[in-house]
Amino acid sequence: MQSFPAVDPIPLPAPIWLLKLLHIVTLALHFVAVEMLLGGLLLAVLLSLFRHSPASLVTARALARRLTVVMTFVINLAVPPLLFAQVLYGRALYTSSVLIGIYWISIIGLLTLTYWLLYRFTARLEAGKSAWWVGLSAWLLAGGIARLLSTNMTLMLRPEVWRQMYSASAMGAYLPTGDPTLTPRWLMMLAGGLFIGGLWLVYLAGRSTFTAEEKRFLAPLGGKVAAVFGIVYLAAGLWAAGVQPEIVKTGLRTDALYKFAGFAGYSWLVLVALAVLVAAVAGFAKLSAGALGLFSWAGVLLAVLIEITLVVYRDGVRDLTLLAKGYNVWDRAVETNWWVVGLFLALFVGGVGVIGWLVSVVARARKVMEDAA
Repeated sequence: MQSFPAVDPIPLPAPIWLLKLLHIVTLALHFVAVEMLLGGLLLAVLLSLFRHSPASLVTARALARRLTVVMTFVINLAVPPLLFAQVLYGRALYTSSVLIGIYWISIIGLLTLTYWLLYRFTARLEAGKSAWWVGLSAWLLAGGIARLLSTNMTLMLRPEVWRQMYSASAMGAYLPTGDPTLTPRWLMMLAGGLFIGGLWLVYLAGRSTFTAEEKRFLAPLGGKVAAVFGIVYLAAGLWAAGVQPEIVKTGLRTDALYKFAGFAGYSWLVLVALAVLVAAVAGFAKLSAGALGLFSWAGVLLAVLIEITLVVYRDGVRDLTLLAKGYNVWDRAVETNWWVVGLFLALFVGGVGVIGWLVSVVARARKVMEDAA
């Protein structure tokens, strides 16, 4: 019996390779923002507990001020990759979304509540009030949203359980069980958050808005956090790769089309190891101002490259898993209007440029010292 719904007779409006490329780029940017949120928020919560330490409170406030901005990028950068995924994998993704419909639609409310809690967390910190419980609540909600997203993205690869889930609840009231890849993928996101959050602290240490004493606090702390949780992140990634079906592992090694994804997986390992080394040096060595600036930007570059290689590998795993179950993402009719595609790409590049400009404006906006507020 056919597991997937019938293919939409309307042809795709652009080449599949282009849609996949756009999906990979936008999803990598989304993952950077998500991990900055998850890691930065938890670090801000923990630092806010050390009320006797001026450097801890300054760092907590600095992170909190930026997290509301990061949240806007988390949400807005989530839309393009989700739309591209729906175009390419809609027959699988729509089905899995319906099967967990109650939880899937609840993400909207959870996101809204998380956003509100971030503002409350920042306001309470600025007012000198206890705020850890507000921040922790926001982090738990954000982690719960990440769990639901991971659940849907793994359920779409398991058509063998769809009928049983629908029989149990046509309303989408139950979550799937028995997927060996779900937990390591979710843990990768949480550990990756602290890994990227630590690199973010190293980057902030290179900013001119902190005093020399605060920089001496930020860089070692961020470097040590990134080094420790980079190893945890690496272990979770190896766990997630190790529990993939054998047919997927073989395809990543031998399939002519997906060898590149397998190579991206090895590149991810190398890049994470290199980032851990950079973080360890920043965390344990006494760097000069010039060296700290160099290491801070090296961490930013490595973080972006890590997410790109991770998404490429993830894309290969998804395609090979679905292919083994009868879903070939490349087997679609395509009718390309290159004028429309060209206009879209021009607008896309312009949009990315505007986002980059907005990030630079936000980065340059606060010229006063962080503790002046």
